[in-house]
Amino acid sequence: MSDWNWDSQWPAPAKLNLFLHVVGRRPDGYHLLQTVFRFIDRADTLRFEPRDDGQIVLATPIPDVPADSDLTVRAARLLQRETGCQQGATIHLDKQLPMGGGLGGGSSDAATVLLALNHLWATRLARPDLERIGLGLGADVPAFVHGRNTFAEGVGEAFTDVALPPESYLVLHPAVHVPTAAIFGAPELPRNTAPMRPADWRPWQGHNDLEAVACARFPAVAEHLAWLKEFAPQAMMTGSGACVFAGFPHRSEAESVLARLPAGMRGWIADGLAEHPLAKIS
Repeated sequence: MSDWNWDSQWPAPAKLNLFLHVVGRRPDGYHLLQTVFRFIDRADTLRFEPRDDGQIVLATPIPDVPADSDLTVRAARLLQRETGCQQGATIHLDKQLPMGGGLGGGSSDAATVLLALNHLWATRLARPDLERIGLGLGADVPAFVHGRNTFAEGVGEAFTDVALPPESYLVLHPAVHVPTAAIFGAPELPRNTAPMRPADWRPWQGHNDLEAVACARFPAVAEHLAWLKEFAPQAMMTGSGACVFAGFPHRSEAESVLARLPAGMRGWIADGLAEHPLAKIS
């Protein structure tokens, strides 16, 4: 993959959770999950410039997010510390994925930083090592580093890859920011769904344990999901929200439903990916 260089545009794709079960909770408070991550062809894009001063600079800061808290900056600095790398980078982020949407945008950005700078700095960490580093940044980061559509377990560190059929997804984005911590911290959140064996899972099996909590606390999520279920009963929320989605075997079916979207609702169509665009980067 030598064609990836400092002048490249580095994609950070969104994910959908095709189901999301909370199967327990560790003594330290971390939730034990089971989910399937599906990458889709809607993405943020990053670009990097080398620096000789060892500094990590985000050239495109997100409003109200301090640079030291930004996942892209934290990922780059963590890679420096783990490898002893003395090189720096200026990071340019073209942010297209909504924050608080359940699409994993921040985690995907962090994973792309780890993958890109590991390649550009020639720090040569193996992908499992990058997954371990990513887990320190957030539970979803290792899945994006892993790079395959996968059945994930634990706190986001155990993977069983799955082959998924081609599918187009209609994604609706309610105009609310759903904070992940608030949903996972809700006392009414189910935390005892029976676990399943990865080999037993089939597409559109399962549900999202976080969905009822988000719908109760954010009526716009419930409104969008109810509308989408009129046309696609299998529709569900992704992650901790706010986005809801439904999959269709043919893109034309998704386009037909999108054409009926009421005024005031926002939505778009994305195709499922067979793997992360950087799945083979080294």
